[in-house]
Amino acid sequence: MWFKNAKLYQLTQPLTFSDDNLQDCLTNVIFRPCGSQELATMGFTPPLADSQQLFHVANGRYLFTLKKQERILPAAVINAELAEKVAQLEQETGSPVGKKAQQDLKQDIIARLLPQAFTKNSYSHGFICLTNKLVVIDASADGKAETLLAMLRKALGSLPVVPLCRSGIQTYLTNWVTDNPPEKIQLLTDIELKAQDDEAAVARCKNQDVQAEEVLRHIDAGKWVEKLGIDYSEQLTCMIESDGSIKRIKYADALKDENQDIPKDQMAARLDADFVLMSSELIDFANYLIDVLELDQD
Repeated sequence: MWFKNAKLYQLTQPLTFSDDNLQDCLTNVIFRPCGSQELATMGFTPPLADSQQLFHVANGRYLFTLKKQERILPAAVINAELAEKVAQLEQETGSPVGKKAQQDLKQDIIARLLPQAFTKNSYSHGFICLTNKLVVIDASADGKAETLLAMLRKALGSLPVVPLCRSGIQTYLTNWVTDNPPEKIQLLTDIELKAQDDEAAVARCKNQDVQAEEVLRHIDAGKWVEKLGIDYSEQLTCMIESDGSIKRIKYADALKDENQDIPKDQMAARLDADFVLMSSELIDFANYLIDVLELDQD
């Protein structure tokens, strides 16, 4: 249970719920498989295997897992069947098949093929920390994060959150490169810079000293840092982006090894222990960002 990305949000009002009440709320939007004529379904599923509980709680942090099931019906398959059917009808009638008729044929083909289609499952994870008023979603894209937030909002009735970073942090990231980063932050070797003019030229560097002269020349020319690889307190590395998104998270081996003594057959205990370690580190990092990026002044 180690998040690879983190979309960070802050609760604007306190949330209060009991564990029993929370289970009931989540049951109202529990996952169910796709019906024969459904393209996709989604709902909450137990975060821990062999558990009936639709959330997992540890140290006041509530972990949720959203499961989505989609039927795989490639457009190429539909279009091939449609072309064959249209050709057959045109040969039989001697007149072209209109757009409306083709659309009706396409819907008939989809309805016929859907029950035979394979299904694909995907999962989204997130947790709420009531103590720190934080919501953390493991997602690299806003859409995926917003879907999980919307489903939580549907289950709970309300989820008053705002992004932790409500405005761009390019100025801070750029200053970290030009004036050295704050305490606990070490700059790594990946950076993306973007010009602020209409052309919005982009420069990307990998395996590069980000404070080298050639990088600083881009900044002197008016580019701002959009993405920056950093090491936080020797506990995790990541790419921090100008909207506050945290991507490509990698945790220190020493941190992940702390739970190596838990036997492999105790999967639930291992997942619980990993969640405690991971969530503690992400909360600590989020609180650090609130401080150094002055986010409490937004």
